[in-house]
Amino acid sequence: MKTINIEETILQDLQNRYKKSVLNKKELAHELGMSVGAISNYICKGYGCPRFIKAGPAKNAPVLFPLIEVANYLSEVMEVA
Repeated sequence: MKTINIEETILQDLQNRYKKSVLNKKELAHELGMSVGAISNYICKGYGCPRFIKAGPAKNAPVLFPLIEVANYLSEVMEVA
């Protein structure tokens, strides 16, 4: 019997759909089913979203979410039926 690794399955799905290695706030909001504003709030609070990379030192620098971190986050918060 083959063991299914949820994180790997989620990562492969994200890679197939996005064809890149990071998501921006809008794409992450879509994946999590919430608004971009909610993602921004969670970033400020320091919890409630995957680990991210800030692409520069400026206050308004883009925030990027590596797919591996998104897959890890989703596998931890996902309810398995």
